[in-house]
Amino acid sequence: MKFQAASLVELHAFLGVCKAGTMRQAAEQLCVSQAAVSRAVLRLERRVGCPLFERSAQGVVPNARAQALRARIEPSLTELERAFTDFGPTQAPRRTLRLSIVPTLGTRWLMPRLKAFQAAHPDVNVELRQFHHNEDFQRDDVDAWIDIKRPQRRWPRGISAHYLLGRDITPVCTPGIAARLKSPGRLLKETLLHHTNFPDNWRLWLTAAKVSTAELKLGSGFDLGNNLIVAASAGMGVAVLQPCLIERELASGELVRPFPLSVSTGRGYHLCTRNAADGKSAVDVFKRWIVEVAGTAAD
Repeated sequence: MKFQAASLVELHAFLGVCKAGTMRQAAEQLCVSQAAVSRAVLRLERRVGCPLFERSAQGVVPNARAQALRARIEPSLTELERAFTDFGPTQAPRRTLRLSIVPTLGTRWLMPRLKAFQAAHPDVNVELRQFHHNEDFQRDDVDAWIDIKRPQRRWPRGISAHYLLGRDITPVCTPGIAARLKSPGRLLKETLLHHTNFPDNWRLWLTAAKVSTAELKLGSGFDLGNNLIVAASAGMGVAVLQPCLIERELASGELVRPFPLSVSTGRGYHLCTRNAADGKSAVDVFKRWIVEVAGTAAD
């Protein structure tokens, strides 16, 4: 019996190009060379006896014949892949880590690094849960927390807390504002943006810089760190922040540090886990990873 259907290599290449819009992107998604995809598509076009794509410098566009062919074969190929997935070797079930994290730290520091964690540990799925201020660590929908250690606050019994980063603060502002800051004392003439949960940060830093705070007057306050960062980037004033929260802005020059002095608040972000959960592998895997990553990050 002579088979009329094209090979799976040709069909996968064809569908890949239809979805991606270019031979190069299809090759990247299929993990083969661009030349291999191009040859497979040409073989398929010879088999069906007509061109399937309109080619241009911008990419390739499937014509009417290609769209009709795709509609016929795509459901079958999808089902074929599903069949081999179902009947293939049994994969280890993915483990889930439910994490509650300070929103600004989660968005600005953890999120850009989660892809690396997932690549290194594909069997662990991280789910971010809603962050609660004044957390009592009694929730049954969370396996680990990244929270701030506050003054006069003791971690509850049964909770292990490991310092990660974010203890130090430093002034940051736009380059234009920094150009007129000839000394730390000049800050008192600027609008001093602050986090409403930590209004003493400016007094702490200025005291360490040997600047009298008798005439200290705070400007606009924000109850979210992310809003404070946006305000500083917009040139609304000078903010005192943890460098780990503004890595992108510092790298791009959007924000600069007018003075090199960093001052410890004694707080910082801590990974908190239940002592009883030490044997839960997903928590252990994440803890080892984030402790190592935090150790190499700007504090």
